[in-house]
Amino acid sequence: MLDHGCDRGQALPWMMLVVAAAMTLVVVAVHLAIVVDDAARARTAADAAALAGAAAGEPAARDLAERNGAELLSFEHTWRGVRVEVRVGDVQAQAEASASTVWVRSSG
Repeated sequence: MLDHGCDRGQALPWMMLVVAAAMTLVVVAVHLAIVVDDAARARTAADAAALAGAAAGEPAARDLAERNGAELLSFEHTWRGVRVEVRVGDVQAQAEASASTVWVRSSG
């Protein structure tokens, strides 16, 4: 009969290594998901703030940025309209918008 006494318990260190690797992957995946979500929220907040800023100025841009969970970092008037930069978490996003007047002629 063969003696397998020296092989006892070899699965436990390998199992611990596999569990540690799996936990690391879960932590990385969760962090990545948070960053992707923050990026989407930052883009949405930047778009909303730029549109509000083009129509009603910086106070409106700041209000909409905050209501979308973002911080308004900069608000700038440009020759084409306004440019804003916002931050959600560690992610920053920029957007530009212009306000234009649309004239509608009533026929009647």
